[in-house]
This record gives sequence, C-alpha cells and structure tokens, in this order.
Amino acid sequence: MRFLNQIVAVTRLNILNLPQRIATSVVAIVGVTAVVLVFAAVLSMAKGFERTLTAAGSDDVAIVLRSGATSEMMSGFSHEQTQQIANLPGVRRDGDRPVSSAELFVIVDVPKIKTGKDANVPFRGVDASAFGVRDDVRIVDGRMFETGKNELIVGRGAQLEFAGLETGATVRFGRVDWEVVGAFTAGGSVSESEIWTDTPVLQDAYRRGASYQSVRVRLDSPESFAAFSDALASDPRFDVDVYTERDWYASQAEATAGFIRLLGYPVTFLMAIGAVFGALNSMYASVSSRGTEIATLRALGFGPVAVLVSTIIESTLLALVGGLVGGALAFVVFNGFRVSTLGSSFSQVVFDFAVTPDLLTQGIVVALIIGFVGGFLPALRAARLPVAQALREL
Repeated sequence: MRFLNQIVAVTRLNILNLPQRIATSVVAIVGVTAVVLVFAAVLSMAKGFERTLTAAGSDDVAIVLRSGATSEMMSGFSHEQTQQIANLPGVRRDGDRPVSSAELFVIVDVPKIKTGKDANVPFRGVDASAFGVRDDVRIVDGRMFETGKNELIVGRGAQLEFAGLETGATVRFGRVDWEVVGAFTAGGSVSESEIWTDTPVLQDAYRRGASYQSVRVRLDSPESFAAFSDALASDPRFDVDVYTERDWYASQAEATAGFIRLLGYPVTFLMAIGAVFGALNSMYASVSSRGTEIATLRALGFGPVAVLVSTIIESTLLALVGGLVGGALAFVVFNGFRVSTLGSSFSQVVFDFAVTPDLLTQGIVVALIIGFVGGFLPALRAARLPVAQALREL
C-alpha cells in the first residue's frame, strides 16, 4: 500500500507540474496525434472498402461464374446455360419462375464530378428478378427502367461521384443513347457504384448476342447452398465455380483492402518511430528540469521504482491524450468521406471511409505503446538519478 501511495503521489505531482513543461509536452502530444491520425485515416480506407463490398453479401444468394474466372469480366455463359442453372435444386421459386438473374457486365467511361477525368464505371444488364436476388435495393428517385428500352437506373453512389448521371439525363454508351430514368440505393453496398439496364438491350448495344457473364440465384435457405453446389458439380453440362454472395464479395475485397493495409502499417510504424523519439526528447527534458525535485523526493523516502513508474505513467498519459485527439480528428475529418477506387473487375467502386470503433481502439493501443516506449528510458534515468549530486545543486 505504501508503494502504491508513493506512485500516486509522485504521478499527481508530475501532472500538476505539466503547465511548467507545456512546450515539451505539446511536442509529444502532437507527435502521437499525427501517428494515430494517419493510422486511422489510411486503414479507414480498407475498412470502408470492405464494408461496401461485404454489405452486399448474403448467405442465401449464390453467384455462378465460369470455372477459373476471378471476376465477372472473365466469365461467360449461353442463354441456355443460364436457364439450366436457374432450374437446379435449391433455387427459390416465385410461382413457376425461379428467382434468378442472368447478367452481363461491361465497363463504360464516365467523368468524375470532382476531377473531370474519365473513370471505369460498371454497366450491368440485369433480369427482372435483379431486385429479388439482392437485398435492400430500393428505387429512391424516378422509376425502374422498362424492359426492351434504352433506359437505365443508376446507383446512388455512382450518381454522387460521376457526372451526367442525374435522373432525366441522356448519356451515350456504346452505339446508343440512354435515358437515366431513376436512381437506387442498395444498403450502401457495391451495387450503388453500378449502372443497371435490361440485359437484352445491353447485349444488343454492345453486340454480345445472347451471352451472359454471371448468374445470381436466390436459394431456398442458406442450407440449400450445398444442394445447389452439388448439383452444379455433378452435372457434366457445367464447368463452373459457385460462391455464396458473402464469400464472393469477401474474396473481392481482400486484395484491395490487403494492399491498403500493406501500405498503412509500414507508414504508421515509421511515423511511430518518430513519435517515440519525440516522446523520448520530451520526457528527457522533463526529467532534466526536475532533477532536484526527484532527488528531494528520493531523500524524503520515495523509492526509485515509484519514480520510474510515475514517469512512465506521465509519458503514457501524454500519449493517450495525443491518441484521443488523433482519433477524434480522424473521425471528424475522414469518417464518411466518399471516394472511388478500382475494384477487381478494373471498374470503379464508390465507398466511404469508415473510422470504426475497433480502428480507434487500435489507434489508442498504438499511442499507449509509443508512450510507454518513449517514457521508459527517461524513467530509468530518473530512477537512477544520484540523490547526493542533485541535492548539491540546491
């Protein structure tokens, strides 16, 4: 109990004396703030990208692609094959019709609103059941396109990011002009980055005949995926890969999110080294300015371990303040910030940065580590300070 009381007393004295060392304390806080801010900003890109893709994932929706295809652009099916896939066991039916959507995927150039530079935007041909095989898709402006007409609807994310896609506009893709008749949301998922139209119309505009690139089906239940997958594997007419929608989007998100993390962690590490040196400098200056004070405490009976622990606590508290400030700034500035980047199909994915609680927690942990490491050596010096030598300076 006496040991703990000593630590509390010395720590309280250190904190009360912080205003006298305000300059060096601010240097340490700013350094840690910068580290946590950059850490949270960079990794919130990965979080946001993952959240956008996985938001579209469902365990009772299956995506079928040609075997070996790593994206829809590399896949291909005939009309007959899409009908055969849709009628396999495990697929939910609405009356006599299977709930499925055979889809075509092309890329169109659309200028970004902010820069005016062209970007690759996904243009998807869908069946009438497209809403049935996707969760949370809602028309929020205008109306649904009519089959057989050069009409399209635009995801809200794409509409906010790219120019000329507002409802009522006319755009030219391929060989024809298209009328934007509506906008839709999809629960913040990757579908909001896309443009949709009737599949046969898109096939004709891009001279694709009766070809498709993917088939989505709504299953009776998540447990029906095994029966559906087994039916595909055992049927010699098909050479395909099948995924649950959740697994497909998770695999698509991993490459880009992993690349962002690959950049983010080394940058954070390098900045953390700089912040550690800043903390070292601050705490060494603090110990030097309080040499007589520390010696007096030692002469009054305070042990060296109490001095060491209290100095580390002071450094860690300063780093904690920096971490909280950096996390707050990251949340205010970056959370919800909308950008777009290339996805796995070489098309733009519109997503928002996501400064999540777990990311902020990681940032605080980084700050505490910086504070501990930056305070340890100065604390050791304070604990070993010769009492007699310091007192002679009184």
